[in-house]
Amino acid sequence: QVQLVESGGGLVQAGGSLRLTCAASGRIVVSNPMGWYRQAPGKQRELVASFTRTGYTYYQDSVKGRFTISRDNAKNTVYLYLQMNSLKPDDTAVYTCYAQAIAQEFWGQGTQVTVSS
Repeated sequence: QVQLVESGGGLVQAGGSLRLTCAASGRIVVSNPMGWYRQAPGKQRELVASFTRTGYTYYQDSVKGRFTISRDNAKNTVYLYLQMNSLKPDDTAVYTCYAQAIAQEFWGQGTQVTVSS
């Protein structure tokens, strides 16, 4: 199994920055596909940024140039980060990390990001 725990959400003014962290433990290595989804009220869940199985880094068009996804590992835990700069009210959503490992998908509990205008 794999456990994912997010942190780093909160309330920020437009133009500000936040850094989300997802700590992944269990049967996962740093090369596993991982990424961040978000879901705003009344909207469908959308993929924000991810590392694919082939090592490609994906960004949704609306966050390109503002968000940066990165990852590292330490002491049997893989850390996935999402650095979010120049935040806009439209970025307000619950952000959830996911990982693909041992032929399954695993999800965190989500963290709220609220951007005020």
